[in-house]
Amino acid sequence: MAEFNRADNIVLLFDYYGDESQMLHTSFLEAGYNLPAVVINDDGFLPDDLISVYGYFLGDYKNSEKSLGKPRYFNGIDIPKFWEISGTNTNGEICDKGKKKAGIFYNYPYEKRLVKAVDWDGDKGKVRLSEHYNKYGALWATTAFNKEGQRVLKTYLSPEGREIIYENFVTGDIILNEDKKVTIFKNKTEFVIYFLKKAGLVSKRLIYNSLSTPFFVSQMLEPNGFKDILFWQERADRKIPGNMQIIFDNNATRCKKVFVQNQSEYDNLLNIGAPSDMVSKLGNIYKFLRSNGHRKNVLICTNSDSIEHLKELITGMPYLTFHIAAITEMSSKLMETERYGNVKLYPGVKPKVLDELFKNCDFYFDINYGSEIADAVRRAFLNNMFITAFSNTAHNTDYLAPEHIFKAHDADDLKELVKRAADESAFLDECVDRQKKAALSEVPASYVF
Repeated sequence: MAEFNRADNIVLLFDYYGDESQMLHTSFLEAGYNLPAVVINDDGFLPDDLISVYGYFLGDYKNSEKSLGKPRYFNGIDIPKFWEISGTNTNGEICDKGKKKAGIFYNYPYEKRLVKAVDWDGDKGKVRLSEHYNKYGALWATTAFNKEGQRVLKTYLSPEGREIIYENFVTGDIILNEDKKVTIFKNKTEFVIYFLKKAGLVSKRLIYNSLSTPFFVSQMLEPNGFKDILFWQERADRKIPGNMQIIFDNNATRCKKVFVQNQSEYDNLLNIGAPSDMVSKLGNIYKFLRSNGHRKNVLICTNSDSIEHLKELITGMPYLTFHIAAITEMSSKLMETERYGNVKLYPGVKPKVLDELFKNCDFYFDINYGSEIADAVRRAFLNNMFITAFSNTAHNTDYLAPEHIFKAHDADDLKELVKRAADESAFLDECVDRQKKAALSEVPASYVF
């Protein structure tokens, strides 16, 4: 079982460790807190400074004999003799004489081809079994599916291959085999509370960012003198979520406060009836990687050749060098743009090269259609790049100032803004500060609870 520092009276409880959870965790660390951060749903690739509720009971994979010491590469899956493994930068396959037997799914970033799961096909091509691999290259869980392709049972394994936890997706039960003792939990909430007690964290204040299991845990715990806090990072649309309304009605067992981490969502909650005395806005303490260098390099990340007003911007802004990167190969349409002297293309860009582009470019144009790649807008923001976008192409407006988003027919206004920023260093810094303010960038002093 894990050991960790208990210096503070706060524990962060995350349902998942996605981008929003990571930023909230970083905010507390940057504010000087020394506190445990717990993740309920572990994907096998959690950073070492996090505590996995499931992993807590499994054992030490890092130092086990079955550990590879690193994630498993896609062609390292054990397969029968004469079967074949093939892969691209997005996924892989296992085949027998040309017939697909399994799909291989990678951990992000996908181009590194590090295995997170292998889905084995059953009848009619539906998945019958999913094998889950962790960051040490070990098989640490399996999920069984029924004939309709629905999850039925997930089994978590010790480093020695013993079955420690069974999670029944049909009934919701969780069974724990611990020290020759079998404990049955009716649901995930009971299981998490059991973990908190075993880990010595039940007496602490919970800070969480989900109205799902973490909220239910807070509701079921006995009052301990501390008031739990919900950090709201989602969108409520036109109605206050039911579980949030429980907090606002003062029917929550321990939670009495909601911090909202997005300006537009904060305004939205107040407009639909959230009490102003229970809701406050509080952004993140962002760990910025560098300052803007005022260089006239613009970066565009895309896996599509459909980029709004691209040629017009290239020809109309000759003072900028356009660096266009794609994880995939580029179409002939996009390759043709390299004939312009201020364009550099990076088809099939490698992670190290992309890292350098984020370091060396000080403008980011979020103007590509299709999905966002490489978490580009957030990375640009954390590199203090000046980000502009068109409203029909913007992928992540949380990191853009509203004044920096333009209608497609207002391309001249975008060019005018960028031209001034390229010519005036002070104005460029002002634009970067404006996007920080829009993203609710905080200082450590704001995180006092």
